[in-house]
Amino acid sequence: MTDAILLLVVGLVGGTFGSMVGLGGGVFMVPAMALFLDVPIHEAIAASLLGVVATSTTTTVIYLSEGLTNVRLGMTMETLTVTGALVGGLVGAMLSRVLLSAVFGGAMMVVVIYLFVRSRSGETPHAEASQGGALDDAYYDRYFRRVVGYRVRRLPAGLGVSFLAGGASGLLGVGGGFLTVPALVLVMGVPIRAAVATNSFTIGMTASVAALVYLAQGYVDLFTAAPVVMGVVVGAYLGSWVARRARSSVLTRILAVVLFILAVQMILAAFGISLR
Repeated sequence: MTDAILLLVVGLVGGTFGSMVGLGGGVFMVPAMALFLDVPIHEAIAASLLGVVATSTTTTVIYLSEGLTNVRLGMTMETLTVTGALVGGLVGAMLSRVLLSAVFGGAMMVVVIYLFVRSRSGETPHAEASQGGALDDAYYDRYFRRVVGYRVRRLPAGLGVSFLAGGASGLLGVGGGFLTVPALVLVMGVPIRAAVATNSFTIGMTASVAALVYLAQGYVDLFTAAPVVMGVVVGAYLGSWVARRARSSVLTRILAVVLFILAVQMILAAFGISLR
């Protein structure tokens, strides 16, 4: 009973922060389960992938109702993320626990850097005067109280990153947002709120493909996954509500510090060193 409650809390926290910063929550949930709840890392990744699906489903409904999601762009990028997720899932299921822990810890360090960079960057969106491309879009920004239009640039580069993000999702049980969101913002010129919403739309299908691979390998434990998913659903709703109405820079920095600590422990655990 205690383990189920702790797993529920892990899902709640992961879903809240994941939906706020566009990461899916897996970068928090996997190390939390593996390090502190003694869940085997392959089972933790499988449960996290199901949690990412729940995050995507919950937040997508909300973001679509707000008009933040660029559906055409998301479906275009999905073709590459799904392919990458299938490849990543097959590779991840074959890797040893030690190697997978080390790879996850290294990837989390990349996430930490991204979060700190994002927390220091301005949130004011730059509106484009005209949108004429098939993937261009506009949305109403509740925080700045105005309509923001934007043009999608450098699509081939964005698609390349999408494939890598899908691979990371399948390999590590994360949403891939730590690659996709920066690519959408920095490479393709999509405002941060639209980028987070669009990424939330795409990660559900990506994680579903990877989760099927882990299911086929027998790594899905319903007693682990069920409370995580229930917590994620509540957390994703809460996080998306906050993300639409407030600045998230402070919470983003807090999350970055927490993930840094977890990343260090994941890397040390790969070498048999525990800080607990």
